[in-house]
Amino acid sequence: MTDLAELGRALAPLTALPQAAIAAALRAGAAMLPLYHAGTAARDKADGSPVTQADELAEAIITEALTELAPLIPIVAEEAVAAGRTPATDGRFFLVDPLDGTREFINGHGDFTVNIALIDNAAPIFGLIYAPAMNELYVGVPGAGAIAATVTEGAVHDWTSIAVRPAPWAISVVASRSHLTPETEAFVNRFVVESFVSRGSSLKFCQVARGAADLYPRLGRTMEWDIAAGDAILRAAGGMVTTLDGAPMRYGKRHQAHDADFANPHFVAWGGLAPQPAAQPA
Repeated sequence: MTDLAELGRALAPLTALPQAAIAAALRAGAAMLPLYHAGTAARDKADGSPVTQADELAEAIITEALTELAPLIPIVAEEAVAAGRTPATDGRFFLVDPLDGTREFINGHGDFTVNIALIDNAAPIFGLIYAPAMNELYVGVPGAGAIAATVTEGAVHDWTSIAVRPAPWAISVVASRSHLTPETEAFVNRFVVESFVSRGSSLKFCQVARGAADLYPRLGRTMEWDIAAGDAILRAAGGMVTTLDGAPMRYGKRHQAHDADFANPHFVAWGGLAPQPAAQPA
């Protein structure tokens, strides 16, 4: 079975990254769970998305840990970017979403996650997703493997290797609970679908990566920190994330005239299915 040590060796010279990222994610989860259980107020950012004290606490914890581990690697973190703090992204950089699924968090749903990814030359080479309320942890290094674990009272145990499954004739689709669009439904209708499940946050990538679903299409607005960790884990598990024309997703997108820095095009996360390019919607 792939283990943390093997994943670390694949990331040389950052061999300590998996353990350091896990420790930071667990601390971030511990900081946000009391606010989740008690309920916390949210305010709107300039782009209309919500932010809470939990987002800010988690980001501070993760940023401090990554800076201590690798002070020369820039960190692109959601709340810092919202505040206008955006570093250069040439070469390697971290992408951090301290609380992916803020709407799920506010509404009392457990499908929110901590996302940490490392990007190298526009591709994800490490990803971690931790769901504090679900006690689920996923780590992946493309080319080395993907693993999942259970977290109980801050302790990680029961590591297992995960991988996408061969696509069945009738597939299982996982999609966004909060952002299901008519365009997404039209894309899904191209396939023979046995089941359709709505999930929040980056756990949709994990569903595909561990073989519990076969397809996750997202024809709606997302940002790089929303998906990079899930993309890394899915690639490590044998799947891939592509744009609608079938090209692998790339990271570090800046100064896009149609949207904003770090905005993604529409994408599809594929498990055992061969990617099937589709025309961009009008």
